[in-house]
Amino acid sequence: MSDNANVIDQSKPSIARVYDYMLGGKDNYEVDRAVGDHFKLNLPGSVAIATTNREALVRAVRELAAAGLTQFLDFGSGLPTANNVHQVAQKINPDSRVVYIDNDPIVLAHGRALLATDERTTVVQADVRDSADIRVNPEVTALIDFDQPVAVIFSALLHHLNDDEDPHGIVRYWSEQIPAGSSVFISHFRSGHNDETIQAESTLQSTFGRGRWRTEEEIIALFGDLRIQEPGVLPAAIWNRDKAEDEVGLRAVDSKLTVWEELIVAAIAEKR
Repeated sequence: MSDNANVIDQSKPSIARVYDYMLGGKDNYEVDRAVGDHFKLNLPGSVAIATTNREALVRAVRELAAAGLTQFLDFGSGLPTANNVHQVAQKINPDSRVVYIDNDPIVLAHGRALLATDERTTVVQADVRDSADIRVNPEVTALIDFDQPVAVIFSALLHHLNDDEDPHGIVRYWSEQIPAGSSVFISHFRSGHNDETIQAESTLQSTFGRGRWRTEEEIIALFGDLRIQEPGVLPAAIWNRDKAEDEVGLRAVDSKLTVWEELIVAAIAEKR
């Protein structure tokens, strides 16, 4: 990797840093805060997208770890925050191994500082679109045994890819690399066919020059042949929130969600 790849460009907003700001983090710059403030001030309530997604990710990791999965690939991991994947997983199984993957050099810098004493966790700077290179990366293969079940995480990532960047193909590639007993978690912006969706999607595209919301049917299609687990694809705010709730109970809560909470959904699928 060239030195230029590790240079942090403070003149352009970063998806990871904007997300960090929305979650109350401090690893961001003025250009990132300007984007975040647009959401906070002009799209009131939109911060719920970031917070409910993060909460759903934590619940997903807990469930996957409790099911016995000890290997995690977290794509588009973003900046370290509270309840990171390795912390959640290792609390359940101390032997859990986690590889964080992000294309932002600031994620690499902060992540490696955090994980300096953790031999079971690493951060790799790479682009999710470079799947084949990631698969053979020595840091990845040092921790992940692809002959054993793996949890693959695409948390709030795939909606940053345009259709011509083949998000379906990316999920399919990793689904083919992992054995039976593995799982894939996806959270994704869902088209709401309302003003809030249009405004938020427009901000995403104008700021980063990419990305699009997808319908629930399109999000389900991202899982391909994988079997989506109960409770299925639901808003992140209520997905897997209480395993004791039945479908009727979940749908009742669903009706009380804000329009912003409706805009990001989550699900886990397993490979059999």
